[in-house]
Amino acid sequence: MKRLLVAVVAILAWTAVAGYGAIEGWWLRPIAPRGNAQAFMQAVTARATAESKGNIALVLLRHGAVYAEQYTPSVDPVDRDTRFPLASMSKWFTAYAVMQLVQAGRLELDAPLSKSLTQWQLPAGSFDAQQVTIRRLLSHTAGLTDGLGFGDYLPTESLPSLPEALRHPRATSDSAVAIALGRKPGSGFQYSGGGYLILQALLEDVTGMPFATWMQDSVFRPIGMHRATYAYLGSLDNVSRSFDARGALAPTYRYAAAGATGLSASARDLITFAQANVQADVKADVKADVKADQRASAPLRRDTLQRMREPHGRQFGLDIWGLGVALYAPTASGAYVYGHDGSNAPAINSSMRINPDNGDAVIVLVTGNPTLATAIAGEWTLWQTGVVDFLSIERAARSALLPWLLGLAAIAVLWRWRVVRRRRTTLPVSETL
Repeated sequence: MKRLLVAVVAILAWTAVAGYGAIEGWWLRPIAPRGNAQAFMQAVTARATAESKGNIALVLLRHGAVYAEQYTPSVDPVDRDTRFPLASMSKWFTAYAVMQLVQAGRLELDAPLSKSLTQWQLPAGSFDAQQVTIRRLLSHTAGLTDGLGFGDYLPTESLPSLPEALRHPRATSDSAVAIALGRKPGSGFQYSGGGYLILQALLEDVTGMPFATWMQDSVFRPIGMHRATYAYLGSLDNVSRSFDARGALAPTYRYAAAGATGLSASARDLITFAQANVQADVKADVKADVKADQRASAPLRRDTLQRMREPHGRQFGLDIWGLGVALYAPTASGAYVYGHDGSNAPAINSSMRINPDNGDAVIVLVTGNPTLATAIAGEWTLWQTGVVDFLSIERAARSALLPWLLGLAAIAVLWRWRVVRRRRTTLPVSETL
């Protein structure tokens, strides 16, 4: 019994070590040597060529300046100014606008939401809605359990009003979903698209302006994001059409949840946004590189950007979410690679990530593959930090499977050897002859 207990403990300990190693990237090799940006760009361009079924924009920034960009292979002509749908990356920009109002003293992060929201209120339920705050909405810790995923609208359909969308949201699952409290506010992280639809309504109530107008005037124009828009892509010029995962042309959809999933922007817009963040956030020697390539301003101060990257949401035992931004992996300085990904039907995927230690960033916009942007950005995070980002946990777990099995085999062999050895040492002399 004692030997069996030791074996069980050894198996559990090795499982813990293998799991920790998976998270730390022990079993995965970066796609290119650390610091070799040319090799990284060659590797991910080759992957994009092999896996893209529609359009793709890929940009690599080093110290805040554009190092390389790739707009092929693409079915359509694609360049820096081609608008792509951003899907859930839209939430980052909504959070940015909310934090502008916090910075200006017009909103309080920890005040009850009901203090400022007037056009809609959370339905009554088992949990105290007064505990729902802006901080918790931004960090997906408000207790909302909708999991939205907002559904698409065909060009021929009428979009609901904002209060109607809050009362009866269309989900990607085609099932009835309510934006309501399903757990105690502050009790933990649970991703909620509905929370960002609420923040959209909050911005309208506080500013007295339509959401899209406020975003243009206060976020996009000051930064220099001249092609960012919530307008229907099907009516605009130089846009990436939609494709499904097989590469077949798909409808260009509309979205009722602008603040959560409805923004479209070009690679140039996102370069400008990344540089505005880097310009406000990093050391003076990095800023010098940015200024040679960038003429935008940064509406948020450095201290506000740092507040956005303070951890609030945890999963898998990891800090993964701040105020409106994902915290993908820790950096050498103890900060986090931050940004946001997005995914919508039929096969839209976007990702932008920034390393605040050095001003490096990656931007990937895809139509025609539901996971390619996130996969490439995950490779970039591993290449930058040596750590697997939390969206790549499944891949990391697969990488740990063989080492884990080999470890179990070694434990089994050792356990068997000890059993045989102990048996031989305890047998009578006559039985061992």
